[in-house]
Amino acid sequence: MTQVITDRIAAEWETRIAAECSDRDQTTQQSILNWLIGENRERLETLDPEHLKIANRAMDYRLRILVQRYLGLPPERAYKNLMQRLGGLAILRDKIRAWLTLSNDRQRQVVDVLQEVIQEMLQGDKYIQQQIAWIGQCTKNPRLRDTLLFASIEEYCLRPIRNQPLLAHRFVNYLRRSQKGGVTNVPQKELVKLVSDEIVSDSDSTFSLLDKQAQDDYHQQQQWEETQVARDRVKETLHDYLVENVSPAAGKWLTLYLQGKTPDAIAIALKMDIKQVYRLREKINYHTLKVFAIKAESELVSQWLHISLKEHNLGLTPHQWEQFCNGLEPKQCEIMLELKAGTAVETIAKSLKIKTNQVMGEWSQIYLAAQELRTS
Repeated sequence: MTQVITDRIAAEWETRIAAECSDRDQTTQQSILNWLIGENRERLETLDPEHLKIANRAMDYRLRILVQRYLGLPPERAYKNLMQRLGGLAILRDKIRAWLTLSNDRQRQVVDVLQEVIQEMLQGDKYIQQQIAWIGQCTKNPRLRDTLLFASIEEYCLRPIRNQPLLAHRFVNYLRRSQKGGVTNVPQKELVKLVSDEIVSDSDSTFSLLDKQAQDDYHQQQQWEETQVARDRVKETLHDYLVENVSPAAGKWLTLYLQGKTPDAIAIALKMDIKQVYRLREKINYHTLKVFAIKAESELVSQWLHISLKEHNLGLTPHQWEQFCNGLEPKQCEIMLELKAGTAVETIAKSLKIKTNQVMGEWSQIYLAAQELRTS
């Protein structure tokens, strides 16, 4: 099989790593390159253009994590950076604090529990186990192994799964197991056990291909990739919509906004005063929320956010869904159930003897009411 795509990507990243890690020797740079591209290089040859863009963006993200927070630092400092980064996740911190408040062991801190969750992942998570083995093949340098592992853990823990970081789901799994088998405390003021000397061990342990955790990891990886593809489609479609229905400046504003630019920076780039930028933002918000997300590309946005009517019941929990349906007017309920069944808007309008724009008007109210319930 030819390796044209893989060779091209490897050459591009080799140049990038040489520039960003110029203070590292060539052996270290090659190890980082191998780690970035991954063990299954042949997979790159099978990706379509959209998934190839995602793979490149994922490598960019991992490299930035590595360079900004771990590369060149002593293990203790790198580990502290990892704990600060993961401990800064508000949703995870709130979950842990709530559990500690209800538990018998109220002396422990968030970081103590976080260390235990990470330790459990190191010992049992199949993706992390695969990363440990691959890092062992990439380099024989113990310090670089730990550095690459820290970066791998951060990237993996922050992957969005059902609108929450993966680590938040791992914490829930940790709770279930700890309630059954008890809690193993990580000693105070100690690092989570570093695994440099274990990466090249001769362990004969094998993992069942039917292992439920391995299946979950695989499906989560697939879901993450699908979410990224959907995000790109939403971004590109919204950009085109804004250019066509608002102004070319609106499309440029979206691009700059998604790059994390401040309003002042956007004003300079668009050669507008700050008041004009804020007015443009309000107009974009209106079109995005009231037209694009509800009427123009409702299904596309809903699939991306996992709030589609057909598959996700508008993102509502079973209890919320029941409450929501009971609160709708009979006509709204009928329209929603018909749309959920895949009935065309024109057919619904004809059946109810109303105009199609009236059906869309009712649907807009239903959508916004569900959004309010989700966020309440």
